[in-house]
Amino acid sequence: MKKIKYFYNTNTLRYEKQVVPFRVTLLRIFAFISTAIVTGLIIVAIAFRFLDSPKEKLLKIQLEKTEDQNRRYAEKVVEIDERLKQLEKRDNDVYRSIFEASPIPDSARAKQIENKKELQKVAKMDNQELTDGVYKTLNILYNRVMHQEKSYKEIEHMIRNKEKLLASTPAIQPVSNKDLNRLTSGFSYRIDPIYKTVKFHAGLDFSAPQGTPIYATANGVVRVAGNQGNGYGNHVIINHGYQYSTLYGHMYRIKVRVGQSIKRGEVIGYVGNTGKSTGPHVHYEVMKGGRHLDPIYFFYNDLTPEQYQQILKIAASRNQSFD
Repeated sequence: MKKIKYFYNTNTLRYEKQVVPFRVTLLRIFAFISTAIVTGLIIVAIAFRFLDSPKEKLLKIQLEKTEDQNRRYAEKVVEIDERLKQLEKRDNDVYRSIFEASPIPDSARAKQIENKKELQKVAKMDNQELTDGVYKTLNILYNRVMHQEKSYKEIEHMIRNKEKLLASTPAIQPVSNKDLNRLTSGFSYRIDPIYKTVKFHAGLDFSAPQGTPIYATANGVVRVAGNQGNGYGNHVIINHGYQYSTLYGHMYRIKVRVGQSIKRGEVIGYVGNTGKSTGPHVHYEVMKGGRHLDPIYFFYNDLTPEQYQQILKIAASRNQSFD
């Protein structure tokens, strides 16, 4: 039952029924609705500010995971960069130095990378920038790795060439000389056995019984095999490539022919006394680029350090040569 209100009318001096105008009722209703709406908005704003919806909670968890992943990606990028820099340094300072190859200039690598500055930028990026930049940076590192792989392939090729160079470099004595008693005359100025004057002796003389095997001291191809009337008698010259060649003189018999491929240690002839010679021996020379070198420095494959020191002393004695 609706409650009826009365008020005392001082004009009529009696209680009268209170009647609320419709306009006032509408205003009260509007005020109540407005207050409710404002209050609701305030409550919603507070809820959105301090309380997360289930969807927001899920997004927040995903964002935290993404941030953690990005941090780990950035750390990994820096780690990869450090390791790659070590490989690049080792490539230039060690591997290419061994093979006497020119180091890769920084400009060659700079064409494919933006170097350390790019990584420093990555470390300072916010999450969105880092997410966008990690892929680009990884691509840069990938290009650096590919460039380094290409360099290592070049080094592998150098290794193969180096193996061939080592096999083609004179490295043993031309006759068996385990007791080191067959070296009779060294490189440098010696007394000529025929003219008895001091002349330059361009090789080493190894005395041995006639018929003693003579060995090729490195891989190569026979360039000369015969007697050309130049004082060497029956002799062999082997072209080893890489500007190296060796000569073996005064042979009793030659076993190889011109154009034949020879391996180190292969018998090419036998000790004799042909040509300008005063006794059975082999005259041995080493040349590089047409210049005579002291063969004593090329016996590192068949001598111990102690034996090498001993043979150096023998070669240094200024005695008479055999040719």
